[in-house]
Amino acid sequence: MQDLVVLQAARLKGRLSPDQAAASGAVDIDDATAAVDRLRNDGLLKGEANVRLTPEGRERLAELVAEERTSVDAAALGALYHEFDSHNNELKAIISDWQLRGGEPNDHTDAAYDQAVLDRLEELDEGFQPLVARIIEQAPRLAPYAQRFRRALEQIGAGDTTYVARPITDSYHTVWFEFHEELIGLLGLSREEEAAAGRAV
Repeated sequence: MQDLVVLQAARLKGRLSPDQAAASGAVDIDDATAAVDRLRNDGLLKGEANVRLTPEGRERLAELVAEERTSVDAAALGALYHEFDSHNNELKAIISDWQLRGGEPNDHTDAAYDQAVLDRLEELDEGFQPLVARIIEQAPRLAPYAQRFRRALEQIGAGDTTYVARPITDSYHTVWFEFHEELIGLLGLSREEEAAAGRAV
């Protein structure tokens, strides 16, 4: 399992479990656990059940992302990121409507309202996945995201709506946020710049 995958997952999650590392890299739990243990032994991660980046790990991650960036066609990825922006605006509206209704917290007692929002999310994903595939062609390390988006939708379809936007799970919104972060890093942008431009999730 790539060091970059694990270290990046630790940065994005804050605290990373082997299960989360496995999901982030689309590998089995044994491979993920071995990678986490190795990076902990190397001083790049710290903690027991859940790990987080050490200063050395954060520095190593920056080096690995910078190295990966040199292998990416920045112009091609930048054009794809421009396409991503319109989907991002749509997702923000969907998540807002899921969490709020009429300016008040959505209590999720209106099944018809909630289903309409979920239908919009499914329609968004249908149009978004071809773009994800094209982004993965430019940045193959991001391939596990296609599976993670699909799994979140499957969980929602099975009735677990915490997979819409719950922060501590691999919810659709969580996966989207992390995918966005990956694109920002690969293009050498910053979250602050994107937030100022209105493109933060």
